[in-house]
Amino acid sequence: MIIVVDYGLGNVQAFLDIFKRLNIPAKNATRADELAGAERIILPGVGAFDRAMERLQESGMREALDEAVIDTKVPVLGVCVGMQMMADRSEEGECAGLGWIPGQVKRFDESSFNHRTHLPHMGWNDVTPASADGLFVDLPCPRFYFLHSYHFVPESPEDALAQSTYGIDFTCALRKGNVFGTQFHPEKSHHWGVSLLANFARI
Repeated sequence: MIIVVDYGLGNVQAFLDIFKRLNIPAKNATRADELAGAERIILPGVGAFDRAMERLQESGMREALDEAVIDTKVPVLGVCVGMQMMADRSEEGECAGLGWIPGQVKRFDESSFNHRTHLPHMGWNDVTPASADGLFVDLPCPRFYFLHSYHFVPESPEDALAQSTYGIDFTCALRKGNVFGTQFHPEKSHHWGVSLLANFARI
């Protein structure tokens, strides 16, 4: 069973609709006890970093998530701000992150952009995977939908799973053990996103 963490932020129903079409069991969780028995977890997120961390804490699911991800090693996929929350900290706010992948979230440096590039980064971009396995099986030359002004800078380059370019090259997908993250939105990325979510279900 795939559990989508429903703490009031993120496109929860879009994920559930995709898994229903794929005939993969999935449901949302709004309480800690509903995370019990999860075989995979998706942590979505939109908006500001601090607001997302506060909402997750208020949901009562923070400790149960740490137990599932850190202690039980359940595979987890963070999406957009959900991935950024996995960092130690973010330049966007004051709250500490989950600390599941060492690194920090930084704002794009607009002074390095050309006149046609501005924030937020919104729209479709090519993504270059580091390898054609894991999330990116059978995904040659994928394109995904982005909406963000901040990007995750991992402490270890080995945790970078894929790159994209917006003014600069930046890490757009991560993996550290059972912890995965994408800055882009697979649930909004048509057949590329559906394939990536199906790959996550098989990991």
